Amino acid sequence: MTERKKDRPWLMRTYAGHSTAEASNALYRRNLAKGQTGLSVAFDLPTQTGYDPDHVLARGEVGRVGVPVSHLGDMRRLFQDIPLEQMNTSMTINATAMWLLALYQVVAEEQGADITELQGTTQNDIVKEYLSRGTHVFPPGPSLRLTTDMIAYTVSHMPKWNPINICSYHLQEAGATPVQEIAYAMSTAIAVLDAVRDSGQVPQERMGDVVARISFFVNAGVRFIEEMCKMRAFGRIWDRITRERYGIENPKQRRFRYGVQVNSLGLTEAQPENNVQRIVLEMLAVTLSKDARARAVQLPAWNEALGLPRPWDQQWSLRIQQVLAHESDLLEYEDIFDGSHVIEEKVARLVEEALDEIDRIQEMGGAMAAVESGYLKSQLVASHAERRARIESGQEKIVGVNIHETTEPNPLTADLDTAIQTVDPAVEARVVQALQNWRDTRYQPPFNHPRPCKALERLKDSARGTGNLMEATLECARAGATTGEWAGALREVFGEYRAPTGVSSAPVAVTAEEGTALAGVRRRVDATARDLGVGKLRFLVGKPGLDGHSNGAEQIAVRARDAGFEVVYQGIRLTPEQIVDAALAEDVHAVGLSILSGSHAQLVPDVLERLRDAGAADIPVIAGGIIPNGDAERLRAAGVAAVFTPKDFDITGIIGRIVDEIRKANKLDPLEVPA
Repeated sequence: MTERKKDRPWLMRTYAGHSTAEASNALYRRNLAKGQTGLSVAFDLPTQTGYDPDHVLARGEVGRVGVPVSHLGDMRRLFQDIPLEQMNTSMTINATAMWLLALYQVVAEEQGADITELQGTTQNDIVKEYLSRGTHVFPPGPSLRLTTDMIAYTVSHMPKWNPINICSYHLQEAGATPVQEIAYAMSTAIAVLDAVRDSGQVPQERMGDVVARISFFVNAGVRFIEEMCKMRAFGRIWDRITRERYGIENPKQRRFRYGVQVNSLGLTEAQPENNVQRIVLEMLAVTLSKDARARAVQLPAWNEALGLPRPWDQQWSLRIQQVLAHESDLLEYEDIFDGSHVIEEKVARLVEEALDEIDRIQEMGGAMAAVESGYLKSQLVASHAERRARIESGQEKIVGVNIHETTEPNPLTADLDTAIQTVDPAVEARVVQALQNWRDTRYQPPFNHPRPCKALERLKDSARGTGNLMEATLECARAGATTGEWAGALREVFGEYRAPTGVSSAPVAVTAEEGTALAGVRRRVDATARDLGVGKLRFLVGKPGLDGHSNGAEQIAVRARDAGFEVVYQGIRLTPEQIVDAALAEDVHAVGLSILSGSHAQLVPDVLERLRDAGAADIPVIAGGIIPNGDAERLRAAGVAAVFTPKDFDITGIIGRIVDEIRKANKLDPLEVPA
């Protein structure tokens, strides 16, 4: 028997970037030396949303969840001594994807690279930003134009680059079922391919090249059999759509190409050591089946629910991949699921249900219309609410959270302050100062950039017309323009967009039948409203800063609504000043602030101080998010009434606590009604 040639492993990445371009460059070079085979760049929220580090909304967010890249100088430092022609670089960037790709191309040119050899991916999926991640900037129409222009440009100039990475990952994080994840991602792909085809920028005979460069970025949860079937279903549907709708005959061009980061939604703050085996099971979902195997894999770290992972934690996740690829016999076999009637039945059912949902979205006018109508967002909010209800009732079991909760002391988290990476608050001031230096000296030696005014005016002129925006964007990059200047110019022409929140239209997920926990909380809400002499208690849910992870805030808002509150929720991306203005204008009885990006240490005290200055210090402020213990203590000391983190999974109980805080703030006696 001849020995079969072993398959090549997938690309191994860790999602990384923090503090500054210099610090991130050092981290990348360390990771590559450890055997990582591709780079996956995390940008900070100001970079993702088109703001310079000194913008008011950037405060507290600079360098926190990724690296700040404000101009060409930052991009040079980010990839110093890393030959881009030999690298495969994934950039998680969407609204500002064209700008970051332009900076990357210019740095590669400065290195002497042939840009036709550049390999990598820009995520560039704006639909999931409207639905789940929240780093959108422009309305759907102009956003789709930016994507279309980038695809047309790369097909002609950077043929090995993946200009879009349609990203269902965040849809699952926002509660999507496997059927919704497939259907919404495929509907996005249809919207993008239709736009490219109809733009006239790519001749029909080259549409195969466009399809061949479309990649996907998916999620894999702990139900790894179902997730593996989902991946097989994805491949089948993509093959069918590209053949039937776009006439792509070459099977290589129709191949479903995807990378994956496994699920972070299911990682727990309680007993976080259990996250390691969750990550392994989730990785198996996208590696076991050869015919549906990921082309690139990046794994979260065991402590992601606690805060920012350290380099050592990321190394652990990289080693998990390396053990599977190099020590197991996984890569020695053909697809081990071929012929399984159990798998085949599950895949066929997923394909049928996903195609039905795709048809429903097409009847609405496609993905963009379904975004603007609020349909997609309300479906996700509802699915997430149902999942939370299953966890709270114990129907969906999570070890260490609602089952097997007893635990020995955990040596991994004995010193929580050192179990995660912290970003020095002084970094922000240094980055802001460096930006100011860049603005002051970009025209001088050794850079000698032309003044960016002309380039920015040309960009605006192009945006008002119908031409491809990539050349004008490259000119801005070469002229030393900043991220905020590029995005600001386009904001002037395109305007900004606030996406539907899905909260008001989300159906009731937890009933308030007599004897249920929600019924008890409803009675307390009604009694407190009577005691205060108001028709309804009013609760403002606010998301200060640039953190677009709105899933938790939406679930709190929906449950508070179902408990009898009048809820004020204006969506993401608000300044502390706007939140306080809304709290005063709506005369609310409590303010809830949700922040998962780590900027709570600056933004929450700012809200407290503004309420005090306005004479409204008696409004209780509740904070929620990924907040380390030490920070939680400091927030309480600053005047926050209560702090909730991912371990507090009982949302109904949280709403009950908010009622208690309202009573306490208004000097009302505690209610003896059980929650």
